[in-house]
Amino acid sequence: MDFSRRRFLTSAAAAAAGAGWPVAGAGGLAAAASNMAVARYKSPQAAPDAVAEEARRLTRAAIGALGGMGRFVSRGHTVWVKPNIGWDRRPEQAACSNPDVVATIVELCFQAGAGKVTVGDNPCVSPEKSFARSGIQAAAQKAGARCYYLDERKFRRMAMRGARVLKEWEIYTEAVEADRLINLFIPKQHSLSKATLGMKNLMGLAGGPRSRFHQDIAGTVADLAAFLRPQLVVMDAVRVLAANGPTGGNLADVWRKDTVAAGVDQVAMDACGAALLGLAPAEIGIVSEAHARGLGTMDIQALAPAMLEV
Repeated sequence: MDFSRRRFLTSAAAAAAGAGWPVAGAGGLAAAASNMAVARYKSPQAAPDAVAEEARRLTRAAIGALGGMGRFVSRGHTVWVKPNIGWDRRPEQAACSNPDVVATIVELCFQAGAGKVTVGDNPCVSPEKSFARSGIQAAAQKAGARCYYLDERKFRRMAMRGARVLKEWEIYTEAVEADRLINLFIPKQHSLSKATLGMKNLMGLAGGPRSRFHQDIAGTVADLAAFLRPQLVVMDAVRVLAANGPTGGNLADVWRKDTVAAGVDQVAMDACGAALLGLAPAEIGIVSEAHARGLGTMDIQALAPAMLEV
């Protein structure tokens, strides 16, 4: 099956229309809330100096089609936003989440009444380098969020109820105790798991020897996803890393997809990310495992996502 962007968007739009879910074009927004929304830029690719505004528009459109951030965040809530800040890379290299998508999510949380928003990750390299070079720390702080390096003392060994592989693990306490967890991932090719998507992005809230995860990547990540269960998942596919992931570095490996998606089903969101990388969701062991466990569905069309062009 061709899982190209065009095929994915076309088939999903057809499913949405057939199921009675709203499909909007020409800049319009869906009139009713969905459980998954995919917003794409309708015009030719924006010039480099316009990508930031494009990313913000796409993010607002996708969240708006879900019913707005107020569906997830209420007045006084503490919110933890978990982007990918794992690598010492610039935004255009697509190894970390887009800073403008991160900032827009923060702004929407505050507009919905959040009392405190924290943006954090446990990177694979020096946090001083990755937080700064990715542009995420500056963008998040400008939007009003706290964005700081995780404190080793705040990882606590927690029982992973219902886990099949990881019975317990060190998890960052503040992320677990937040009223809302928003998982914000960027789709990337990965040498071990074929793709690193939303559920694998949650590894950034784990401490300890994370190499242990890679001994059974599908099982351990599914355990982590089942434990953390973010209330909202956002896919930043303004750019995706199609090869030499997860670190990247070569701009030739970056694809512009000009797309942001949001949803409540973390398995479906990973399936969406796989599709944009040209992969069938069933090819990704993490996605198949989580689907088999009932953590969500990898049948995107069954969700009839709202499709938007902005």
